[in-house]
Amino acid sequence: MDHIAFMQKSWGLSKKIVTGQKIIESRWYNVKYAPWRRISPGDTIFFKNSGEPVTIQVEVEKVLYFSDLTSDRVQTILEHYGKDLGIDEPDIPKFFEMFKHKRYCILIYLKKARRISPFEINKKGFGVMSSWIIVEHISKIKA
Repeated sequence: MDHIAFMQKSWGLSKKIVTGQKIIESRWYNVKYAPWRRISPGDTIFFKNSGEPVTIQVEVEKVLYFSDLTSDRVQTILEHYGKDLGIDEPDIPKFFEMFKHKRYCILIYLKKARRISPFEINKKGFGVMSSWIIVEHISKIKA
């Protein structure tokens, strides 16, 4: 499967993917949104900053799921995986504040990250607020 992951440009994490400073993508939820249990090793993720074209392609190496999170467990995940998530140690408290009430976390290990020729996608039918889209093949959503 192919996945399109939307990133917050202001967090500055997208650029860390291709430099190898970020080797794990995380998604934090209160309910089980995509890609919960719908992403597998070998899948491809295309990353884009909101409002910009797709510019990065990676392969999924492995996926970890965390359920029934508490603020203590969120803190532990951030402390243990923070560096690989591309989060600098002084920024961990800021991310903790954003995620401390989340109940679910997905950690997606990335490999073979590379910049690609930018392209736009058509989100029609996926919802304006979608932050993750799953398609059988990226060609189905390329604009």
